[in-house]
Amino acid sequence: MDSCNQKSTMNTNPLLEEFSTVHNTPPFDQIQSSHYLPAFKEAIIKAKADIDKIVSSTEEPTFENTILALEYAGKQLNDVSNIFFNINSAETNEEIQAIAREVSPLLTEYSNDIVLNETLFRKVKTVYDSRNKLNLNEEQLKLLEDSYKGFERKGALLKGEDKERYRSITSKLSQLTLQFGENILAETNGYKLHITDEADLSGLPAGIIEAAATVAKSENKEGWIFTLQFPSYVPFMKYADNRELRRQMYMAYSTRANHDNEYDNKEIITQIVNLRLEKAKLLGYENHAQFILEERMAQTPEKVNTFLDELFARSIDFAKNEIAEVETFAQKNGLKDQLQRWDFSYYSEKLKAEKFDFTEEMTKPYFQLEKVIDGVFGLANSLYGISFKENKNIPVYHKEVKAYEVLDEDGSFLAVLYLDFHPRSGKRGGAWMTNYREQYIKDGKNIRPFVSLVCNFSRPTEDTPSLLTHNEVTTFLHEFGHGLHGMLANTTYQSLSGTNVYRDFVELPSQLLENWGTEKEWLKLVGKHYKTGEVIPDELVDKILASSNFQSGYLSVRQLSFGMNDMAWHSINTPFKGLVTEFEKEAMAKTELFPQVEGTCFSTAFSHIFSGGYAAGYYGYKWAEVLDADAFKAFKKNGIFNKETAASFRKNILSKGGTKHPMELYVAFRGQEPTPDALLERSGLVK
Repeated sequence: MDSCNQKSTMNTNPLLEEFSTVHNTPPFDQIQSSHYLPAFKEAIIKAKADIDKIVSSTEEPTFENTILALEYAGKQLNDVSNIFFNINSAETNEEIQAIAREVSPLLTEYSNDIVLNETLFRKVKTVYDSRNKLNLNEEQLKLLEDSYKGFERKGALLKGEDKERYRSITSKLSQLTLQFGENILAETNGYKLHITDEADLSGLPAGIIEAAATVAKSENKEGWIFTLQFPSYVPFMKYADNRELRRQMYMAYSTRANHDNEYDNKEIITQIVNLRLEKAKLLGYENHAQFILEERMAQTPEKVNTFLDELFARSIDFAKNEIAEVETFAQKNGLKDQLQRWDFSYYSEKLKAEKFDFTEEMTKPYFQLEKVIDGVFGLANSLYGISFKENKNIPVYHKEVKAYEVLDEDGSFLAVLYLDFHPRSGKRGGAWMTNYREQYIKDGKNIRPFVSLVCNFSRPTEDTPSLLTHNEVTTFLHEFGHGLHGMLANTTYQSLSGTNVYRDFVELPSQLLENWGTEKEWLKLVGKHYKTGEVIPDELVDKILASSNFQSGYLSVRQLSFGMNDMAWHSINTPFKGLVTEFEKEAMAKTELFPQVEGTCFSTAFSHIFSGGYAAGYYGYKWAEVLDADAFKAFKKNGIFNKETAASFRKNILSKGGTKHPMELYVAFRGQEPTPDALLERSGLVK
């Protein structure tokens, strides 16, 4: 990896040594790709020894010698896994990917050896059955209940052939989900639109053209290169006048992993959904969605589908009117054919400019990345009193990554925060938050977390710093909200810490923080022109706010369609034998607002549900929108920088992790359960 140098010797493996770095952070400057596989094998041996010690103990099972011992078992393996799989997402290469394919089945086997060990499960059950006599505190009881349920939900009650089949299924799934993501990355990196005729750049903003020229230059080519990475793809679809080139880009993006080649994901989808179904049935559930949702706020597929349908009913008329408005506008402005998907962003942006005298590109000069970072840090300081100090002595995994020490209001150390902002061939698309270490308390010591935020924003060019659109500022706020959930965690047990909460609750802190992106008071603090230092004008802020609900009906239906697609795949009760494209078409039919385009397939690149953790959980984004819109009303009522409101959110939600049921935490903060009214009102979806 280009992120790791050659400091270590052949005789040592830095992953297996005590980290003698600042705050004991991962020694990225010493780690080489060749260290990972031996580290995994050694750490698995040590982790198995930890488990064997629990299993072979002749003492009566107790909370301490069984549940706590399990919680702390395999610490080194956990550390190595966190480092490796985060690198596999943010800075991978062929060697790393090959290691991932080799170790994933080993890790699955290790996990299965724990949960399918009958002696170990009996010990856990013994403690669980006596839970009411143990005088446990609330967090201890939650850990015990989660531990028992974890065994039960991972096959501990299975016998004989069923147990062996469960092992086989989970091993195969670990390989398939990994391959799914690798295929998307390969297809994304495999396409480039190389333009040599300057006329084909018509309509594109100067900054986008400059970035494309930089890419071409980096590949020793003349002209301009556009890619399927978001900072290149999205503006091309919004601004390029050349309709045929927009069509080509759209087709390249929307057919990823659907080319019947070595990177095709259709057969992988079939295998994944059928194996997930079979696993659910082995465990006594009708389908995978039923299995997953038992441990979610929504609880059942029926409740999720009702939720999606209700929001769809409130959104669809707005969406249809918005599409019709764009089509009418497009035809008035020269479109001869029916409005197609590759036309929508282009004409929507022009319509937005006409209606509000505003485009996203207008915001970029005022949102220089470095100033946005300062503004987001400043927001966290205003709300929670925390501060951020870059420390160049903390090793990083790529030269573009920056590491910060995060300090609490009293100056005590809270976390290390890594920021990684620009696309690379070894980085998957999108934006995410993750941990290299999670917070927990052991032997009276509060072990603080290492949090990483990874995005794909336009990199600087020779003449221009990295400039963000307002939408990208919102993306940063979103991921930083997740980051706060990790950084401000304060629980005893790692498995209950930070973002270890129900999937339909985890988006609350992230989506809540997005709200400051549409508050004039904050935008005026963060928006500074990158050349002149001029504060973003009131007029431009007013345009951002006035246009914030532009096409909110369409955007709502689009997001709901993804949730419906997810629920359809994971609600099947019999093995899937059809065509992936046809199944998808039927699942998303009622949300379809454009003519079908032959060859496209959304599911083959739907990494959230087929290689991420959102299977039967994508609805959670909309679910959490209900929570965040309601929660932000408390901030609006008391002032958006009100420290008391923020302190309550920190105390009742951010610090508590998964120590209580999410609704209990929410009501403790808000004083009531949420309703969709605040979301519909905020989105302008009220007739």
